[in-house]
Amino acid sequence: MADPILSIRDLHTYFFADEGVVRAVDGTSFDLYAGQTLGIVGESGCGKSVTARSILRIVDRPGRIVSGEILLRRADGSVTDMVKLPADGREARAIRGGEIGLVFQEPMSSLSAFHTIGNQLIEAVRLHAPLSKKQARARAIELLAMVGIPRPEQRVDAYSFELSGGLRQRVMVALALAGEPRVLIADEPTTALDVTTQAQILELIRSLQRDRDLAVILITHDMGVIAEMADDVVVMYLGKEVEKGPVDAIFHAPLHPYTRALLRSIPNVLAEPREKLATIAGSIPHPFARPRGCPFHPRCTEAIQGLCDVAFPETFDVGAQQAAACHLLNKPAA
Repeated sequence: MADPILSIRDLHTYFFADEGVVRAVDGTSFDLYAGQTLGIVGESGCGKSVTARSILRIVDRPGRIVSGEILLRRADGSVTDMVKLPADGREARAIRGGEIGLVFQEPMSSLSAFHTIGNQLIEAVRLHAPLSKKQARARAIELLAMVGIPRPEQRVDAYSFELSGGLRQRVMVALALAGEPRVLIADEPTTALDVTTQAQILELIRSLQRDRDLAVILITHDMGVIAEMADDVVVMYLGKEVEKGPVDAIFHAPLHPYTRALLRSIPNVLAEPREKLATIAGSIPHPFARPRGCPFHPRCTEAIQGLCDVAFPETFDVGAQQAAACHLLNKPAA
């Protein structure tokens, strides 16, 4: 296998508030390869979006990367550690949008209501290419056509509030592609969209990946989207990576109780009428009151008293590609 285009090594991103420290990302590692889709899944508050923002060095204050490596393999074969770059420096700004594109979660809060989508695209294009305004406008129209927006010559002068939710999300994809990145991070790209539009956006990402050999990080809480899109999966809980592996292994032989609980919560078309959906008991702990031991043990139906509530589990490899952090995999201790 070729070298990964992006490698995350033991990443820790903390928020230092007056009330205490929030360990939003607390030790995450994974590799991303060209042409691959890596799915990051978990409930809200598990650290998925902070992981994405950490990669791009756009973590809001009072948050900051405490330790770890974000290794980006550049087009010339050199490797850059994003953690060592000043977040507002020229090189980091060139990488943001230039080599790594981001599709934000909510288009209406990301797009300016006071500027046409053409003006926003032209600005993004000219940030990464020495083009005149006329050339950048032509490139903006080309990007709108690429992401499937009808009548791009007219829509380039439209405002975001004049577009439907699906079209706004396509504009977000066009903005992410303006600098011709090799890595695309899609943070909940189908949130608040109807099922038909969701399918269209996911198919758009898949076709762009196929045409451009893009490496894609897909962040979502929807296991159905993960099953459809991902090659490999990282399952996160309370800032920690609890399981990772190929998508088939995650769905057919999940190792961690949290992964199994997520899969049980998926609605089943074969279920009996009026059958209650399975839920995960409790909720994610308050970030200032993290449980001792395994962070999932207060909600886990398989927790071992005196072990899971005392010690954080090691990560155990199962097979060549799958791994999970669970005491149940340590047979002698269990």
